[in-house]
Amino acid sequence: MGEFAEISAGGVVYRRGAAGIEVAIAEQRDRITRQLTTRLPKGKIDPGESAEDAAVREVAEEVGLRARVVGALGSAEYEYADDSKRISKQVHYFLMEWIPGAPLELDGEMNRTYWCAIDEAAEKLTFEPEQRAIGWAKERLGR
Repeated sequence: MGEFAEISAGGVVYRRGAAGIEVAIAEQRDRITRQLTTRLPKGKIDPGESAEDAAVREVAEEVGLRARVVGALGSAEYEYADDSKRISKQVHYFLMEWIPGAPLELDGEMNRTYWCAIDEAAEKLTFEPEQRAIGWAKERLGR
């Protein structure tokens, strides 16, 4: 794929809990299919914004967490149908460490957000590119 109609950034936000590494995931009703999906926080990069800054902002808005970027995980390219046209999309994923503190105000895009054991996250996530991002995160975290 050459040019992308949409470029987004998102994060695999992790924390170390008693049961091991957990990641933040969220449930959202798909705006096109109306199906309930489970996903990582991500969104479009604003003009003049870096991919890292967009990922930090989207994590704050969608799951209410402060996080710092630890490193890039990789990118996924795919197409989806919106109305009658196909949209080509690229998403940059980052490994992000949770910064403890009070939850932030949510933008209302997600129905529910929660922590999930990293080993269970891939099977809970609806979309394959996000499942892949969990795999990259596990590799980076040395599991």
